[in-house]
This record gives sequence, C-alpha cells and structure tokens, in this order.
Amino acid sequence: MTTLTASPRLRGFGTLTATQGRLFLRDTGSVVFAIAFPPLLVIGIGLALPGMRAPITDLPEPWAGMPAIHLFAPVALALAVATVALSTLPSQIVAERELGVLRRMATTPMRPQGVLVAQVLVNLCALVAACVLAIAAGALVFGTPAPVAPVAAALAFVLGAAATAGVGLLIAALAPKASAANGIGMLVYFPMLFFAGMWTPGPTMPDTVAAIARFTPLGAMSQALNAAWFEGGFPAAELVVMAAYIAVLYPLAARLFRWS
Repeated sequence: MTTLTASPRLRGFGTLTATQGRLFLRDTGSVVFAIAFPPLLVIGIGLALPGMRAPITDLPEPWAGMPAIHLFAPVALALAVATVALSTLPSQIVAERELGVLRRMATTPMRPQGVLVAQVLVNLCALVAACVLAIAAGALVFGTPAPVAPVAAALAFVLGAAATAGVGLLIAALAPKASAANGIGMLVYFPMLFFAGMWTPGPTMPDTVAAIARFTPLGAMSQALNAAWFEGGFPAAELVVMAAYIAVLYPLAARLFRWS
C-alpha cells in the first residue's frame, strides 16, 4: 500500500506561509490597517457624515432613492485593495530583503521566490478578510444590496486587485528600504483612492475626473464595480485597462526586482 505524502519542498512552503501569517498577525498595525480599517471606515462614514443614510434625490436611476452610503460599497473594496497592495505588501517584501531573508533563502532548497509567494498569499488572505468585513458591515448596518451582476463584479475585483498589486510589486522592486517602500506606497495610495471615488463615489464624480480615473488601476476597478454593482452592466473597457496593467507591471517588476 502506497502512502501519499507531500514533498519536502511543499511542506517547507506550507511552514513558510504559516510563519509569514503569524508574523503578519503579530503586527497590530498591519492587522488594523489592512483588515479592520475598511469596514470601520464604511461604518464611520455612514454614521458620522450627515445625509449618508438619506435617500439620493439628485441622481438618475438606478441610484435615485437609495441611501448615499450604498455608493461607498465599491469604494470600500477599492480601499481594502489599495491598503494591502500599496502599503502592506511592498513594505513587507522590502523588509524581508533588507533583513537578508531573501538572500539567505537562496542557499536553501526553498528559493527566495517562495518568500514572495508566501507574502502574496498572506496579504491575499488579509484582503479577502477586509473585503468580506466591509461588505458585511455595509449590508448589516446600512442594508447595502448585493451586486446586480455578481460575476462581473467578481471579475472586476480580481483584476483590480491584481493590477493594483502589480503597482505594489513594482514599488517593492524599486524601493531600497522598507521605510522608502512605505513612503512611496503612501504617495501612490491617496491619489489612487481619489480616482477610486473615495471623496466623490460613483456617479457623483465629475466627468473629467472620471475619464482620467478610468485609466488608473483602482479607478478602473471602482468604475467597473459600480457598473456591475448597481447597473448590472459588463464593464469591458475597464476590465481591459486592468488587464493591460497586469500584463505590463508584473514582467516589469520581475525584471527590476533585487533579491539582496
């Protein structure tokens, strides 16, 4: 009788990923900022800002009559993506390089690429947790509806997360230190949120700004989510924009990345 067992490299990768996960959870700042911040922001905006729970009267269908806070559902997902992809992920990768972890891994059966994959998986789990909490907070507290076109919304989310993570990986490739990665990430973070509609969500964004935002990773994601969430459309143009970012950023980040 043959017993199936995982290869030593696979077991090592599992241990490495679990270790990276524990290190992530020990960093209270990362946990709060990456996971708790998006749902708390949704609740805070809805409860603290005047008029957020009042019906919209100055917008056409399908937004007319819905509470204004519902417009922030796609923005909350964009916020979760930006927080993980532009802040947590690049700073953690550069910290591993700065501490010599990647260089030391090159001398073991577990290659340095394993550290990067483990980091991406851990941050992906954090992103999923943040998005689930943000959607649940909106639904339970404010009655935010589910997307009209869930498949298109899921595709927009996946492509948007991947495209924005590509920006984060490029930052990780170029930043010499973790502090620099965090600083560069923050410089990109707030403009990205602006184009995602953090301050002018969905149809309230001026046309000129929306036209520019459509060609940014997070702006395209937010607009695609809006179309799928409320209009039930298939945002083909925005999906193409996000796919183009993925096609360009990942090979570029891989080419420029330094292991030590």
